[in-house]
Amino acid sequence: MWSWFGGSNVQSRKDAPKNAILDLRSQLEMLQKRQRHLQNQIDEQDAAARKHVGASNMNAAKAALRRKKTHEHSLQQTEDQIGTLDQQINAIESANINFSTLAAMEKASKAMQQIHGKLTPEKVDETMDKLRDQNALSEEIVNAITQNPLGNQVDDTELEDELEQMQQEFVDEQMLKTGGVPVADAVHQMPTPSNAEPVSNRQAIEEDDEDAEIRRLQAEMAM
Repeated sequence: MWSWFGGSNVQSRKDAPKNAILDLRSQLEMLQKRQRHLQNQIDEQDAAARKHVGASNMNAAKAALRRKKTHEHSLQQTEDQIGTLDQQINAIESANINFSTLAAMEKASKAMQQIHGKLTPEKVDETMDKLRDQNALSEEIVNAITQNPLGNQVDDTELEDELEQMQQEFVDEQMLKTGGVPVADAVHQMPTPSNAEPVSNRQAIEEDDEDAEIRRLQAEMAM
């Protein structure tokens, strides 16, 4: 009998946004698990490449880097899908919120009509005058407090001198730890090929990228 009066259809319409959001969130959770898995795979292949570089096994290092690139591509696709689902969830939630807000505003309008029946412009003006007087008094009290500070004032020059000393100590400590050779200088000091021939095919370009990344790993490990 409930369905004869459309009650079932009304309830179904109310549950539709909630069910859609639940489905989207379930799919989003699955994609987020895949995202974490791919990130672990990327980290593993990066560690493997570094290990092979340390052992001077460049072929194995390149293979690990290729697998890393494949996982990175899959990770980017997964993150794009996550972004799309997030947008859909936000859109449904916003639409549902708009509907609920409109209903609440209609109730508020009726309530305001009842409240305004007991108010007059004269009462409003009287209340506003009292509020202005209290705000002015509060401002005077704040000014009286802030214009008479308690205690000794800290000299900004002393603070700047102490801060400069701390910065110098930090720089000295870092130089002692690193031996005075920044990572960027170590990379720039490595021999680089001169007068390299241009490569026209895609595979050669990818191999150059891999060689460059291997040289970067060697520089990091040399530190």
